[in-house]
Amino acid sequence: SNCPWQEASDGWPWKSTGPWPDLEGVRLVPEQAVDPTHRLWQPGPPQLGRYPSNPFLGVWRQLRAPFRQLFERRLGVTGLAFLLCCCIWAVAVWALFGGAITRRAALQLGREENLGLRGSLRYAAGKWRSYFAAPLLPLVGILIFSCPLLVLGLLMRFDLGVLLAGLVWPLALLTSLIMAMLLLALLFGWPLMWPTISTESTDSFDALSRSWSYVYHRPLHYLFYAAVVTVLGGLGWLFVAYFADWVAYLPAWAASWTAGSERMDDLFGSGTDLGTIGRWGAKLLRFWGGCVRLLALGFVYSYFWTASTAIYLLLRRDDDGTDLDDVYIEPGEQAYGLPPLEKDAAGVTVAPGSEMAPTEAAADAPPETPSTEQPSGEPSG
Repeated sequence: SNCPWQEASDGWPWKSTGPWPDLEGVRLVPEQAVDPTHRLWQPGPPQLGRYPSNPFLGVWRQLRAPFRQLFERRLGVTGLAFLLCCCIWAVAVWALFGGAITRRAALQLGREENLGLRGSLRYAAGKWRSYFAAPLLPLVGILIFSCPLLVLGLLMRFDLGVLLAGLVWPLALLTSLIMAMLLLALLFGWPLMWPTISTESTDSFDALSRSWSYVYHRPLHYLFYAAVVTVLGGLGWLFVAYFADWVAYLPAWAASWTAGSERMDDLFGSGTDLGTIGRWGAKLLRFWGGCVRLLALGFVYSYFWTASTAIYLLLRRDDDGTDLDDVYIEPGEQAYGLPPLEKDAAGVTVAPGSEMAPTEAAADAPPETPSTEQPSGEPSG
């Protein structure tokens, strides 16, 4: 029989196959939360969801999924605690890697400068607290405004409390209006918070303020830019997904000519006719094919953060009139300005490595003005 630990892990969400059958995929964030009551060493319900269908809109929907489920009514204390852990973990992970991607994208798109992987991760690690706190601040505000409503809910367990709730319900609706505005700004503004910190090197409060300002002041611009990057991302993902599928498929196709189609079906299928060594070999084959598709999946999330950075730079220019190249440069980072000027043999100022030949310098030199002085020893007039 198979190893019980291996059987227990078959239902874990990150092992779903996604859109590529016969290969073990990797799922980063499930669209639907698994049942939080089952133990970690027990198989959970199968995850049959798909990868994001679009690098921008799909990732946006996927990353907001656990936050959206926080506001379901029939959740319970256990489910709420489970979803809070999912939200905190997702924000903690993307605070580092999303911050690194947006920092590199801001320098590349704004200043046409390339920051290495180490420099991007160093910047994101230094600003990790700001990245982490920015999307959670609106949730803290919603929690604060929910406290009076929680007390009101306790009173509504009694008939007299229901009557009292009916009298003060307009105040509850006003509180709900503020909470709805916070949620609306968070729903559309959170992709702009990471680019704000990466571009301006500010704290989480400034990232929150700027993202809300651009969402409410330039909604049509935001909608147009989001539509453009959604279309471009869909076309790019179509090419990347098919290309990765070809790369993973062609070795199996070539080997099938000598190994046989039935043998390849066993290796990439159920593998019921394989021995112990054969099953381990088939797992290795599927593992390497999954690595190829995992690299392609990286394009999806990288495109999302890069497109969010581009949208932020454009909205900042539209709303504040700030140039695209106005990106914060740390003192330790390499800034590429104008090259130092030099002078050639003729004294003409040139760029480094472009010294002129003497004949060219003489030809390009301005003509000398004839002297009006009289030669010495000759009488004047």
